[in-house]
Amino acid sequence: MTDISVVVPLFNEEESLPELTAWIDNVITKEKLSYEVILVDDGSSDNSWEVIKKLRVDKPQVKGIRFRRNYGKSAALYSGFRAAKGNVVITMDADLQDSPEEIPELFKMIAVDKFDMVSGWKKKRYDSFIKNKTSKFYNATARVVSGIKLHDFNCGLKAYQKKVVKSIEVYGEMHRYIPILAKNAGFKKIGEKVVLHQARKYGKTKFGLERFINGFLDLLSITFISKFGKKPMHFFGLMGTLMFFIGLVAAAIVGINKLVLIAREVAAPRVTESPYFYLALTAMIIGTQLFMTGFIAELVSRSSAERNAYQIEEEAFD
Repeated sequence: MTDISVVVPLFNEEESLPELTAWIDNVITKEKLSYEVILVDDGSSDNSWEVIKKLRVDKPQVKGIRFRRNYGKSAALYSGFRAAKGNVVITMDADLQDSPEEIPELFKMIAVDKFDMVSGWKKKRYDSFIKNKTSKFYNATARVVSGIKLHDFNCGLKAYQKKVVKSIEVYGEMHRYIPILAKNAGFKKIGEKVVLHQARKYGKTKFGLERFINGFLDLLSITFISKFGKKPMHFFGLMGTLMFFIGLVAAAIVGINKLVLIAREVAAPRVTESPYFYLALTAMIIGTQLFMTGFIAELVSRSSAERNAYQIEEEAFD
């Protein structure tokens, strides 16, 4: 049985792979643990795959998965998780900014201290000023929204119990929120470890402004899905009912005001001349649309093949 699976997603990292795999081998061999390294080539345009094949000849522990095109880090992690056989699964980036020297302690926190998951915290970073500041803002927002007290959600260096990676589905750009996915799957013992962050030695960073923007959009998506994925009517129905009720009350006030003026024999303008009438009408229309959206979403949810897909820890029968 394999003790550790190291999953490494990569994109155009041919220069760093020999050094990384040798470093991992040196660290884990000292601990006398069995291991495998799963290198997931996310559609690299350089010679990364050729390097992986050469490494596998010398080191049978090195395994490779190659995508036909670039799908993104989440897809690479998902494929690596599916292939992993180790009792403890550790993820790290291929650019040598994550240190394999952290592996023994991460393994101990999972295997001995029984954490479900441990996330690295790059307390001292060798990144640009903009990336540092945006990362801190993004992590603060994620902490508030998720309730998980981690300093670095997006750190590539993480460790998991095998059952955690087999229970979650990483897709889109959700690799940033694996701690949230794990929590939603029922794994609540999530720890954190300060890890060494090193300056990039080869290649160039894949960070861009679009990743920062997409990160917040994904945070909204995963928060909504985790709370209302199986009960969309609770959100859209409530919002729709409130909007319709507000519009109805506003329309009633406009109508009553008209009747009061008539009763006092005061010249009253037409109801349709009041801007409040149109605001009330718009609110009722939006409320109806939100309610119908919730109703349709509920029908789709009830028809889903995964409507009763729940995470079962264990079973016992007489």
